[in-house]
Amino acid sequence: MLLYWYLLVINVFAFVCYGLDKLKAKRSARRISERSLLLLALVGGSLGAWLGMLLWRHKTKHTIFSIGVPLALLLQIAVYLWITIL
Repeated sequence: MLLYWYLLVINVFAFVCYGLDKLKAKRSARRISERSLLLLALVGGSLGAWLGMLLWRHKTKHTIFSIGVPLALLLQIAVYLWITIL
C-alpha cells in the first residue's frame, strides 16, 4: 500500500516539475536542472515525467529524455510486476 502512495506522489511531483520547468523556460527564469528532472524519473516518477514531456512538449528533443524516460518507465513496470507477482 505504501508503494502505491509513493508512486502516486512521485509521479504527480514529476509531472508538475516538468510543467514548471517548461513555464520557466518560456519566461527565461531559473530552471530546474536536467539532472533533477532525470532523477525524478529514475526514482519512480517516470510515468509522470513522460506524460509531462508529452503534454507540455518539453525535453522531447533531448535524446537522454526521449529515450531514457520511456526506458525507465518500462524498467519500473517490469520491476513492479516482478515484485507483485512474486
